[in-house]
Amino acid sequence: ASNSPKSSLPVPMGPPVYVDLAYIPNHCSGKNTDPEFFKRVRASYYVVSGNDAANGEPSRTVLDALLEGKSQWGENLQVTLIPTHDTEVTREWYQQTHEKQQELNIMVLASSSTVVMQDESFPACKIEF
Repeated sequence: ASNSPKSSLPVPMGPPVYVDLAYIPNHCSGKNTDPEFFKRVRASYYVVSGNDAANGEPSRTVLDALLEGKSQWGENLQVTLIPTHDTEVTREWYQQTHEKQQELNIMVLASSSTVVMQDESFPACKIEF
């Protein structure tokens, strides 16, 4: 038995997992998500839910990791990024990396619909499979 914590053990490599929809962990915080996540979890749609700039959510590093991870897929599958909030970080990332997004076949959705629930309104996207 080893005294080392489980978190220090290397994660064994395996084939990538293909899913329709993936939620980027921890509100798109750089604490838990790196290019390896995007190399292993290959989704048609990724949801970015961060809206807390003070805690680095969403993280520009994570958005850049999507570009790095997707560039290593070896196939140019369409990927759609769905931000749940309009933040300065996502706007700047979108503008500064737009050419790379097009090269990698990544589309960023902007919400054109609003949902009202319990006296609160927020942007919404509908996705059909």
